[in-house]
Amino acid sequence: MQLIAEDLVIDRGSRRVIEGLSFAVRQGEALVLTGANGIGKTTLLRALAGFIRPFRGTIRLDGGDPELSVGEQAHAVGHTNAVKSSLTVIENATFWNAYLETGDHAVNRVDAALRHFGLDELGEFPAAYLSAGQKRRLGLSRLLVAHRPLWLLDEPTASLDTASSERLVAAVNTHTRTGGLAVIATHLPLALERARTLDLAAQRIMA
Repeated sequence: MQLIAEDLVIDRGSRRVIEGLSFAVRQGEALVLTGANGIGKTTLLRALAGFIRPFRGTIRLDGGDPELSVGEQAHAVGHTNAVKSSLTVIENATFWNAYLETGDHAVNRVDAALRHFGLDELGEFPAAYLSAGQKRRLGLSRLLVAHRPLWLLDEPTASLDTASSERLVAAVNTHTRTGGLAVIATHLPLALERARTLDLAAQRIMA
C-alpha cells in the first residue's frame, strides 16, 4: 500500500499555499511534515483527508479499497479533539467505535484504546471534567478504536506531557510496524522508528 500525491496545487482563500508538490508514503512508514506556521502543513493534511479539494493534482492510496476515498480510509486528527462533553470517556470511545468500526471486536478495541492512552480508570468520568491533556488523549484514542490504514495527525502532541507523548509515539510505531501509514505535522521531534521528513519550506523554495 502506498499514499501518492502528484503535482498538488492547493489554495487557501485567495492565497496559494501548496505549489507543485509531489510525494509518496510507503507502507509501514511515517512522513513528518515540518515548516513554520502558515507554511501549509494543516492545509495539506486537510486535502489528504478530503476536507478541501486541491486546485490541481491527484491524491490516491494504491493498494487500498478502490470503493473508498482516501479520506474514508484514514483517521484524521486535527487541532480539536472531537470529544462530546456530555458523554463519559467510555461513551465517547464507544460512539467512535460504533461509527467507524466494521469488525467484530468492538469492546476489545475500546478497552485496549483507553488502556493504551491511560484512560481506563476514567471510563465513567464525564468528558466535560477532563483536563486538556486528558481530552487530547481521549481524542487520540479513536486511532485505536477502529482500524484505518492511514493516519493523518496535525500537531498530535498538543496539550500532552512527556509520558502521554510517548504513548502516542508507541501507537504510531505499532501502526507502522504492522504496515500502516502516517502523515504527521509537528513542531516537536518524535522518536518514530520508520519516518522521513518533508520540509514544506524547502519544497516552496524549490517550486
